[in-house]
Amino acid sequence: MVDDILRTPGAVRDAERWTAHNYHPLPVVISSAEGAWLTDVDGRRYLDCLAGYSALNFGHRHPQLIAAAHAQLDRLTLTSRAFIHDQFADFCRELAELCGKDLVLPMNTGAEAVETGIKVARKWGYQVKGVPSGQANIVVAEGNFHGRTTTIVSFSTDEDARADFGPYTPGFRVVPYGDLEALTAAIDENTVAVLLEPIQGEQGVVVPPEGYLPGVRQVCTERDVLFIADEIQSGLGRTGATFACDHEGVVPDMYLLGKALGGGIVPVSAVAANADVLGVLKPGQHGSTFGGNPLACAVAIEVVRLLATGEFQRRSAELGERLRAGLEGLVGKGLVGVRVRGLWAGLDIDPALMSGREACERLMERGVLAKDTHGSTIRLAPPLVITEDEIDLAVTALAEVLAA
Repeated sequence: MVDDILRTPGAVRDAERWTAHNYHPLPVVISSAEGAWLTDVDGRRYLDCLAGYSALNFGHRHPQLIAAAHAQLDRLTLTSRAFIHDQFADFCRELAELCGKDLVLPMNTGAEAVETGIKVARKWGYQVKGVPSGQANIVVAEGNFHGRTTTIVSFSTDEDARADFGPYTPGFRVVPYGDLEALTAAIDENTVAVLLEPIQGEQGVVVPPEGYLPGVRQVCTERDVLFIADEIQSGLGRTGATFACDHEGVVPDMYLLGKALGGGIVPVSAVAANADVLGVLKPGQHGSTFGGNPLACAVAIEVVRLLATGEFQRRSAELGERLRAGLEGLVGKGLVGVRVRGLWAGLDIDPALMSGREACERLMERGVLAKDTHGSTIRLAPPLVITEDEIDLAVTALAEVLAA
């Protein structure tokens, strides 16, 4: 077929013409999806091995989630928090119970959840810990990705995310990820929180050394500092457990959640913590027009109920081992490193072969969609509804790309 028959080239050109170039997407134009599969405007099908950066943990158009959205659309979509709606309490209660926490504060995006966590930690520091006004600091890790607001990029070490967006927000101390000694040394009497991803997703699915997270938990307890776990990508079944922290038996003071919480339908995020932490907020001090709206809550309730069965956590753990075995078999055959936790993998391609972008373009040609990061690294994060055969298909496609 030539370009004047295919719809994709024209659609790509139109997108490039009419949007700011803050992303560099693969030249594929999706028109429909179901489960782990996407179909483009020309009818070609692709296996989704990104799942919207974990926003689609339950696959595209999961029937239970779609039914909840349809039912809610027919009744009520938005009230604002000026009133209480009939989905709100159930969502907050069921998510709090899933997290083992007293309270939930619903927001919309992951960045909003992180901003909420920062604000709550500072307010807790001033009102509960007794930190002098304006002196609170938060310890974060190199290689972090918590969002793209001006405050969050102020403590990013990714120059693409940070450069030319200053002046930067003070109050953060950056230490090497996985280095407990450096983290401990950075904490002083004015430290109110340690904010970490239990697995760094954007950095390439970087898993910290065994014992690191328990060590962080211990030092935070000893020094009267909040441990904030950003589980926006790693949480809600992605790693083979409800939360990535669960793998080492660690319970943070605050969970930051998002992405999969909206079921791939609406943006939903939340902060979960106990009353002695979230209770520092009073009416008028923080909020969001769409935070905790009826449509979002109706979908998110069903997400929490899917997770409460444990089915998706088990699928991620079991299928993740199949994915690991397949990928580790490619080390030395084009891959120089593999990191896998559940259905989440970071793959380091020999940079002498190709870049991560080139690998993703070649995978796309073979009907598999993935995303590159940081040069020669690519990430795989398929929906948790993927099958064994589909995992094998993805691994085979990668092997072909590396051997070409």
